[in-house]
Order: sequence, then structure tokens, then C-alpha cells
Amino acid sequence: MRKKLLKNMDWGVLVCTVLLFIVGLFALFSTTQNTNHIEFIKQLKWFAISIPFFVLAVIIDYDKILKIAPAAYGISIFLLILVIFTKPISGASSWFTIGGVSFQPSEIGKIATILFMAYTLNLLQAKGRKEINKIYKLGIILAVAALPILLVLKEPDLGTSIAYIFATLFIIFTSGINKRYIFAAIILVVIIAPVVYMHLPAHALARIDVFLHPEKDPRGAGYNIMQSKLAIGAGQIFGIGYLQGNQTQLGYLHPKTTDFIFSAIGEEMGFVTAAAIVILYVVLITRIVFVAKTAKDNVGSCIAIGIAGILCFHMLQNIGMTIGILPITGVPLPFVSYGGSALLANFIAIGLVLNVSARRQKAIFVE
Repeated sequence: MRKKLLKNMDWGVLVCTVLLFIVGLFALFSTTQNTNHIEFIKQLKWFAISIPFFVLAVIIDYDKILKIAPAAYGISIFLLILVIFTKPISGASSWFTIGGVSFQPSEIGKIATILFMAYTLNLLQAKGRKEINKIYKLGIILAVAALPILLVLKEPDLGTSIAYIFATLFIIFTSGINKRYIFAAIILVVIIAPVVYMHLPAHALARIDVFLHPEKDPRGAGYNIMQSKLAIGAGQIFGIGYLQGNQTQLGYLHPKTTDFIFSAIGEEMGFVTAAAIVILYVVLITRIVFVAKTAKDNVGSCIAIGIAGILCFHMLQNIGMTIGILPITGVPLPFVSYGGSALLANFIAIGLVLNVSARRQKAIFVE
């Protein structure tokens, strides 16, 4: 028994994850009342599928997992290319559907990309952390991240592509990069942002316009955000009551099991539960950042901080859009929203974080 590994493991990360998942199950049970709890049951099935992958992600030394990173990255790129040629669902070619089961390759692609970035950085920094400041080496790591980002944008899936970008920024920022590159990147973003805005596709511009002026089209493009804000506001402190939300149960929230699950929670369970969810995410992400800071090597740190970046973006974007402070994108709330491939990817990610935390010190084997 690896007693030392269990002792070193950051149990706070696991506790926060389990609590978020439990809240999500309660919310899904409520939001699927009118559909015979189909998505709730599917979520339980995906949880059962996720358990063995989670356990493997915890117990197999991440140094060994890293050896398959190039293959995992290559397979994920192949799937991201292949999925572009599938039939669009809700305007995006993001899903494979096999035997009635839908799977989103961009979700698992996040994990594969983080692992391959860690693998690549480890090679590039063999002579020291400052090696990342060489232009060609920085270019290599950016290219590794750019390929899946461009493919996800092609689907198109803006929200998921930004999650990849967040992970990349978190990793690069903590990789020993010189501050001059950071300042140069900020200046570059300020310069090109107006140009990018002018060339955004029509659907992206529409979402930004709705974000700024939802009242312009309350029955059309602005409908979802207005219903979301009504639902959260109606919940007040303790909520209308579990299974009793008007916006939730009468079908005004859409999609209420994924993008707007937080709105349903706010309406039925109130500010107290909604605030508790935010606190759980803050604690979870903070603990993961601490794991990255205390990892035994740069590879472990890179894996943990990349995962922290993805969870941070998903939490900020999903909650932000439901309360009207960020534009609406199809970004689920990790462990709370319905989504099989997202749940699988998130549990693998948490398993890797626990893996890194458990190996912060050399393990002691006990008979």
C-alpha cells in the first residue's frame, strides 16, 4: 500500500469535486422532471464510466502517463479534424454520435493538449526554465496549443477554444517566461482586438450585441439571458423551493441542463446555494494552483496549472453569462452541468491533479 501517496494527496480537491457533482445531480434531477429524468440517468451512467478512468489517472505515475502524451495529442488532433466533417448539431460540428451515444472530442482534447504541452516544455527546458524565452522554443509551444484551438474554432466552438487558450496562458505564464513577452502580448491583444472584432462571424457578433442590449430582442436573441436573470433573481436568498422553480419547470430556461444549470439552481435553491457553489470552485481552483506550486517537478506543475486554467475559465464564463456580465457561449459548468464527455474529461483532469499532489514527496511503500 502506498501510504505516503495517500497522505500527500490533496483531499480538499477531491472533496470539492464530489460536492459539486452532488449538487449537479440534485439540479439535474429537478431540471429533467418533464423528460423522465433521461439526462439525469445518462449523467449517472457517464459517472460510472468515468470512475475507472479517474482511478487510473490517480494511481499511474504521471511520468508514465506523459510517455503516451504525443500519441494522445495526435489522436485528439485526428478526431478534431474528423469531427468537422460530421453533421452539425445546433450549428456546430462538434459531436460524434455512435449507437445513440454522443461524444465531444474537444473535451478529451483539452487533457491531451495539456499533457503534450507539459511533455514538450519538459524537452524544451532540458537545459533550464529560461530556455522558454528563446523565440523558436516559445514558438513551438504556441504551435502545439494553436493547432487544436484553430480546429475547435473551425467547428465552430468559441467557448471551448477559449478554454484551451486559458490553459495555454496559465501554463506559459508559470513556465518561466520573461515579463517582456507578457507585456508584448498585452500590447498585441490591444492592437488586434478591434480587427478581430470586425471580422467575427455573424453569430458571434449577435451574441455580443445581445450581451450588451438583451432588451432589444426579448423574444429572440435576448430571450435566454433575460429568462436566466429572472430565474436567479426570483430565487432570492433561499430559493423558491426544490422542484418548484417557475422558469425552470415551465421550460423558460433553455438549455436548462447544460448552459443554464446555474440559473435553475439560483431559482430553486437561492443565493445561499449559488454562493456555496462559487466558493467551492474558488477553493477547488486555489487548491489546484497550490498543487502546481508544490509539485515535485515542472511537468507536474504544468499539468496542474493547465487544468486550473480550464476550470477557472469554465466557472467564470458559465456563471458570468447566466447573470449577464459576460456574453453567452455554450460553456458548461464543470461537474454540475449535464454532459458525458465533459464529465469524463473533468474527472480525468481531477485524477491527474491528485496524481501530481500525491507525488509531491517520495512515496514510502508499506507492506
